[in-house]
Amino acid sequence: MRAHTLETQNSITPTTALQILKEGNGRFINNLKVNRNLLQQVNDTRDGQWPFAVILSCIDSRTSSELIFDQGLGDIFSIRIAGNVVNTDIIGSIEFACKVAGSKLIVVLGHSHCGAIKGACDHLELGNLTELLSKIQPAVYQETQTTLPENRNSKNEEFVENVATLNVRRSVKTVVDRSYILEQMIEKGEIAIIGAKLQIETGEVEFYEDSMICNKADVRAQMSY
Repeated sequence: MRAHTLETQNSITPTTALQILKEGNGRFINNLKVNRNLLQQVNDTRDGQWPFAVILSCIDSRTSSELIFDQGLGDIFSIRIAGNVVNTDIIGSIEFACKVAGSKLIVVLGHSHCGAIKGACDHLELGNLTELLSKIQPAVYQETQTTLPENRNSKNEEFVENVATLNVRRSVKTVVDRSYILEQMIEKGEIAIIGAKLQIETGEVEFYEDSMICNKADVRAQMSY
């Protein structure tokens, strides 16, 4: 399989981009992969790149987007930061991916057993990591299913996973809230954004379909939360 071209990128819609990722993850969890000549893809992309999606995921060594979605060189932009949190630089990178480079879908990808989430659950303070984990704290406080204070820590697996899910959903909303450029592209149907979570145990990605923002009505609805 060759790398994407401007023509193939233009032919992809946000919906088809999502389907491509779902199919790629299906191959991954079944230990299959598309036959790619990576050296040929290096040659194909030497004069430019046309990724169809941008994935914001964690730095965890088990969460490489290219691998878990079975994609090749030039297929996706991969942004990685502990806890898949959002800051100004990351939003700027996503704006570049979509507005300048033509990507059609944004995926905020969390994962199970996330160390950053556990650190936030335990209110860990450690150098510059303290500021990063503070971006996850709103999801910790938003988790209301765990009522006993002694259970609101990293030793409670259910609490950790609930916070991880909430953190993904909050990040989706934050990206749209903080970027007029991306908001306008979504309202025009040019791009979409969705949250998802990788199960480390199986390699399977669960997409949160109800978190998908792909048109003006979705933007208005999420602004009301």
